[in-house]
Amino acid sequence: MKIKAGVCRETGKLELEELNLGEPQLGEVTVKMVASGICHTDTSVMMQFLATPLPMVLGHEGVGIVEKVGPGVKTLKPGDHVIMSFPSCGHCESCLDGRPYACEDSGPLFFGGHYASDGGMRITDDNGVKVGSLFGQGSFATYCIIDERNAVKVDPEVDLRPLCSLGCGIQTGAGAVLNKMKPKPGDTVVVFGCGAVGFAGIMAAKLAGCSTIIGVDAVPSRLELALECGATHVINGKECDDIAAEVRRLTDGKGAHFALEASGSPKLCKIMLESVRREGTAVVVSMVAGSVDIDVTPLFIGPCLTFTGTVEGAANPQLFIPKLVQYFKEGKLPVDKLCKYYEFDQIHEAFEASHNGSVIKPVLVF
Repeated sequence: MKIKAGVCRETGKLELEELNLGEPQLGEVTVKMVASGICHTDTSVMMQFLATPLPMVLGHEGVGIVEKVGPGVKTLKPGDHVIMSFPSCGHCESCLDGRPYACEDSGPLFFGGHYASDGGMRITDDNGVKVGSLFGQGSFATYCIIDERNAVKVDPEVDLRPLCSLGCGIQTGAGAVLNKMKPKPGDTVVVFGCGAVGFAGIMAAKLAGCSTIIGVDAVPSRLELALECGATHVINGKECDDIAAEVRRLTDGKGAHFALEASGSPKLCKIMLESVRREGTAVVVSMVAGSVDIDVTPLFIGPCLTFTGTVEGAANPQLFIPKLVQYFKEGKLPVDKLCKYYEFDQIHEAFEASHNGSVIKPVLVF
């Protein structure tokens, strides 16, 4: 089948091309795309900050409608509406234990361009060159193939377009709070970086009943939206001389019970650690660009601090994404407030909006 797709063939370049999509193999389905979010991971691959084989069809926050099913598919049929999430092998210890986010093959499956079922690729160009699919999706395309394990069936009455980032960014932020931190009602949370992941963390903290929810960013419009989405307080990082001290002031002088680092800034990563109270937990979900100089004794041993990272919100998509969809339907996870929609041929404009921070979640619509 002929498809139109956003392909990265060399560092820093993404172009729309006509390619050839093969047939779904064992346990796979072909999906007609409805929309796909643009995530900073797409940029990291395009710029080769995350080294991957090229050429590669980018995109990993896809939603669409099942067009065709391959052999052995049991849970999906043509016409099903699906949210597409991250790949996993399905047979390692972590996957068998219900923790696909910790799959032993996650690196190759996320960034190798191939599929779990047979290690092959499903896309070629007209010269016969094989083209990889990011996250076993390659959702910047009119059609793509995905393993049924990573396609979550949803209510066909729900608008798929604002739900695309539930498969990655929203799942990451919300899961970091609900699955990793597990705060109790009345606990305090500070979120560093009010992008899609950070906003998901703020919304999840509100869902969990946290009493003080602090958003930290340097863009005033994002701080205003953070207050709309559940933050009780915001801190402008450009205007505050001592962010950690301000967090402590807002949390009875003790610091937050939990902190989420979603900005990717080494400086903020260290400030996050200084913002957490004794026996608090600090969670990193972003790719920190550069090293962090940390003095272990005063930050960890004395205050008994837990510093941890997590991937994809420590979530099992088949169980967690339906919960997020239900929260969205109930108005408790207003991810539509983060989205701005672009036609597929406006992909460069959408990427620019992502890079300059003017749009929190650019969404390509097919």
